[in-house]
Amino acid sequence: MCVAAEASTGDETIRLVREQLTGEPFDVVLLDIAMPDKNGIDTLRVIRQMRPEQGVLILSGYPESQYAINLLRAGANGYLNKDCEPDEIVRAIRSVARGHRYLSEAVADTLANSLDKPAATNPHEQLSEREFQIFCKLASGQIPTDIAGELHLSVKTVSTYRARVLEKMHMTNNADMTYYAIKNGLIE
Repeated sequence: MCVAAEASTGDETIRLVREQLTGEPFDVVLLDIAMPDKNGIDTLRVIRQMRPEQGVLILSGYPESQYAINLLRAGANGYLNKDCEPDEIVRAIRSVARGHRYLSEAVADTLANSLDKPAATNPHEQLSEREFQIFCKLASGQIPTDIAGELHLSVKTVSTYRARVLEKMHMTNNADMTYYAIKNGLIE
């Protein structure tokens, strides 16, 4: 096993994956959620559009209970918390490189618990992938115009998603979203 390339931002990662389009793909792309310029969630979406078969493993400091299921739905092949043991990272990379998904014990428990529950217990768990993505961006202080440009949507579409999020989560404004996201460890 060797490191073929390194990137410190989402855009660099996308550029490196794009350069591989004419050749052999990377065995695994290891992504963090918190990166400068473009977060791991958005980077994952772009990678999935460019190369759907690319193995992507998320290694992040964010809690599995808050992000893992949404990222797996968005196309990640696995999710690990940075607090895991180094040998687990190696196992996960090897599993994803073979074309499998990797679920840590914590992620498997989170997934199993979500199957046991009749409905979402946290308001953000009932959001669709796109609603959750826009919720996190709004809660982080981004404005709809910037979000629209970044996600290649119209401002009206972003505003519609915002209205749905506010309604589903029984909130009235962006400050409510920010407070909730910080309180639940969804943003820093």
